[in-house]
Amino acid sequence: MKGQQLFHSFLPGVTAAVLTTQPAWAGTFKANDLKLVSSPVVSTATNPKVSVVENNWQLTANTVDHAPLFDYQLDFGQAVLPELPSYSSRANVPLPTKLKTVLSLSPVNPKVISGKGYNQVAQITLPKENPSGIDSTLDSSQTILERFKPNPNLLDVPQDSQGVKVQRTEAISLEQALDLAKQNNNDLQVAVLQLQRSQSSLKEAQAALLPSLNLVGGVTRSRSSSATLQERQTAKRLNIPSENPDATSVFDSQAELRYDLYTSGRRTAAIKEAEEQVRLQQFEVERQSEEIRLNVATEYYGLQQSDESVRIARSAVENSQASLRDAQALERAGVGTKFDVLRSQVNLANSQQELTDALSQQAIARRRLALRLNLPQSVSITASDPVQLAGLWKSSLEDSIVLAYQNRAELQQKLAERNIREQQRKQALATLGPQISFIARYDLLDQFNDGVAINDGYSVGLRASMNLYDGGASQARAARAKTEIAIAEAEFAERRNQVRFQVEEAYSSHLANLENVQTAATALDQAKESLRLARLRFQAGVGTQTDVINAQSELTRSEANRVRAILNYNLALTRLQRYVTSRAVQKS
Repeated sequence: MKGQQLFHSFLPGVTAAVLTTQPAWAGTFKANDLKLVSSPVVSTATNPKVSVVENNWQLTANTVDHAPLFDYQLDFGQAVLPELPSYSSRANVPLPTKLKTVLSLSPVNPKVISGKGYNQVAQITLPKENPSGIDSTLDSSQTILERFKPNPNLLDVPQDSQGVKVQRTEAISLEQALDLAKQNNNDLQVAVLQLQRSQSSLKEAQAALLPSLNLVGGVTRSRSSSATLQERQTAKRLNIPSENPDATSVFDSQAELRYDLYTSGRRTAAIKEAEEQVRLQQFEVERQSEEIRLNVATEYYGLQQSDESVRIARSAVENSQASLRDAQALERAGVGTKFDVLRSQVNLANSQQELTDALSQQAIARRRLALRLNLPQSVSITASDPVQLAGLWKSSLEDSIVLAYQNRAELQQKLAERNIREQQRKQALATLGPQISFIARYDLLDQFNDGVAINDGYSVGLRASMNLYDGGASQARAARAKTEIAIAEAEFAERRNQVRFQVEEAYSSHLANLENVQTAATALDQAKESLRLARLRFQAGVGTQTDVINAQSELTRSEANRVRAILNYNLALTRLQRYVTSRAVQKS
């Protein structure tokens, strides 16, 4: 079967090809938009060639330089293919020709990263489906935050099925998911509350820098038992009737001003400990934010993976149905066999089972992300962002490791813990030193109905104290704190090694998956063409149904590999940003 082949290689591993048996189709394929972004590891063709087959369109062969800025854009248009009937070579039986796009390229606008020595890589975007019942209208982040506020009653538990029934499903972007996590996530809220608690403890410790003033006062009406006894004894001795003595009413008050002049370093150490505790909690809030960002992005990409798995499974079902129709048509024409029809039916049943499993995993992924975002129980979500490369990492491995050392909250937390233990050691030793306090008192005393004015008095002085012996308790506390300092230093060294490994692992994974993206794109194009040729051969009677089924399986696997490569790259990039921290990314 003689045909024509039109192809143009514009990047290694990315080839636009049209294989056709109709000469009238030649020259109708148009390519006018290709978005490119930088890549540090993918080689770029510097001398692209046009096919030796004559055609009436060309892409200008430009040499790619390594300038800091590269902004070259083409736009893929739709291939215009005329409706022509297909015929079997054995029997003149017209077969339906169905033209459809299995996987399209959507235009995107990635940020082009400037940098020395960066080559170019095609930006790949996969199409998004809009399942029925899903509101795909993108609202602003502020609207989403207001709509998805969690239940203020944390102890509320639904009591009927309507309270837990999913009533609507809305599409959100990754950015909106991150905003929702910051607003709703319980772990982050706990970390913020713990920070506020530490700040209150710091204010309490700083209060020791100021004097304390106490005021005590009261009015007492009393009659002592000794005065009553004395009165009765006197009356008995004089042989006169006894009477109870009069009760006295007394007003007394006292004001005391106290200030610790010298504490052997205990007060200063307590304040520094509280300050380090605040720093520790600040880094904990940052760590929680980074972890939530990583977890939300991971589960969002997992949701995208499940959505694409459903799309690929549906495409596989459609391909299986088309193959079954071909097999049944050939059987009716007398050139096919019942065996081919049965094989197609089995392949269709297998594809339908895979679609069922994919739909189940999609529902699980949606609920998992909704749980992470702490959404209302009546709301489910789906991903609105297209599957595309999330960006490029412009720093080298060595620079990334240094940035991680400088900005990782976990390392700063270990240093803060060490400083806390050091201040606790100083406080323990300070209890053995002298304590000097300034004390001033002023008091008032007045007895009612005694004809005497209010009496007052005062006292001013210094008080010194020193703990000479406490059984070794203070020394033991100091020794324990010193041991905890050594533990914190060892944990810092271990965490530093972990930080380096995490950055190296994520960096290597992101480079490997960037290579896999182009490899998978090439394999996908080849799998599409292989399936097309297998169907043509089967329709012409020179191929077998086994060839078609194998080609369908390869196409399904290639589509899944492409989606997996893109999402794995995005995950690796997200992990790299997490391990270096978003603060370092913003600085760089």
